[in-house]
Amino acid sequence: MDDPLGSAEHSASVPRPGSARGARRLVIAGLAGDAGKSLVALGLIGALRRRGLRVAPFKKGPDFIDAAWLGAAAGLPGRNLDTFMMRAERLVSSAAAAANYADVAVVEGNRGLFDGLDARGSHSTAALARLIRAPVLLVIDATKVTRTAAALVLGCRALEPDLALRGVILNRVGTARQEAVIREAIHVECGVPVLGAIPRLEGQLLPGRHLGLVTAPEHPDLQGVLLRLAEAVARYFDLDAVLALAAEAGDLPAAEPAAARPERAPIRARIGVLRDRAFSFYYPENLEALQAEGAELAFISPLADAELPAIDGLYAGGGFPEVHAAELAANGPLRLALLAAIAAGLPVWAECGGLMYLSEALHEKERCHAMVGALPIAVEQTKRPQGHGYVRAVVDGANPFLPEGTELCGHEFHYSRLRSGGGSAPTVLRLERGVGLGGGRDGLRVGSVVAAYTHLHALGAPEWAAGLVSAAAGGTS
Repeated sequence: MDDPLGSAEHSASVPRPGSARGARRLVIAGLAGDAGKSLVALGLIGALRRRGLRVAPFKKGPDFIDAAWLGAAAGLPGRNLDTFMMRAERLVSSAAAAANYADVAVVEGNRGLFDGLDARGSHSTAALARLIRAPVLLVIDATKVTRTAAALVLGCRALEPDLALRGVILNRVGTARQEAVIREAIHVECGVPVLGAIPRLEGQLLPGRHLGLVTAPEHPDLQGVLLRLAEAVARYFDLDAVLALAAEAGDLPAAEPAAARPERAPIRARIGVLRDRAFSFYYPENLEALQAEGAELAFISPLADAELPAIDGLYAGGGFPEVHAAELAANGPLRLALLAAIAAGLPVWAECGGLMYLSEALHEKERCHAMVGALPIAVEQTKRPQGHGYVRAVVDGANPFLPEGTELCGHEFHYSRLRSGGGSAPTVLRLERGVGLGGGRDGLRVGSVVAAYTHLHALGAPEWAAGLVSAAAGGTS
């Protein structure tokens, strides 16, 4: 696919000169969801690339969809930084490693700047910004507001005075007069510069659905949208000032290669990965961790592939099987091939959408679609979230992948639930936080399959990749 934002695709494996300790980086934050953080982050990444800069894209939190959009804008994998799911030293190392292949790192926050797990804002965007010592660029929705915008900035500075809130971006500005009044009020009252002001853009550039934005691969004009956002930021931002702000980032420790960008090991097993429009929720670090443990990855499309390639194990990640249920059901040859392979003992780790696909049936909008049939359950799609948030779990049942007693931190976001079945199969995860399959349990085990609603991140669960590759390799180490 042609890339209008850069003349050449940049490889994450190519190092850049300079020190990780002094890498330019900034955090794009907002006062709430839908303030325009994604629009600003995507446009900024594109505008910087048009200047010839290599940009490392990050998303705060566990979100797959926004990270993939950021990656599409940057031409590099979009990575996540999450203080709940990841061990702090590995998170910082991942951020520091960006300096090895990028000129600047852009981190898109989530929710409101101080919104976290509790009233103290634990695991918030502000907490992440402090951890990675990055200045914050605050996006304010300017709809029907003028001087009050200054009060919002003052409130943020007063709530956490130690936070490096260094600039403001105005979004959805209505008129030149409104912009001038807001700029003057923030300058006079807050002493914080306004580094950009985007007018209301025509059309719905970033359409959404029940889990957030439409995924980047499914957007009918992905590159056109990214180009339009890049042009808007290049026109309405002071990019020199933004880069100067990013240069204020504090020093970070040198990246630890094993934690940040693991090298590939000699091939021990071939692991299939379900990946297409229906299954796109994969953290880059998870795939890299599998390769670092000796996996050769074979990507499989449940929508298009009629045959199952020769594989020793399977990673069935999340996505939108409910949106593509009819197509998935129509591909009977692959479903039957998967069922036969699983019955023969194929080790499988399935997360959320993967669990739904491996079930006997998926019910959505009063229709029933046949799925693989490897799990003795039927699932149904609902109108409201059935599980949304972080998960704490302890492995308390025998399984091919993780030792009993392993503590896991993950997340879940699903609008589906068990409709029937499940009682005949054991579960291997005891939930201390989260919903999972229900009743404080997750991780349905059937033979060599473990299927859960919980998503794991390799930087927070280093045992996972080793366990999956070892199982695929026949238990060899």
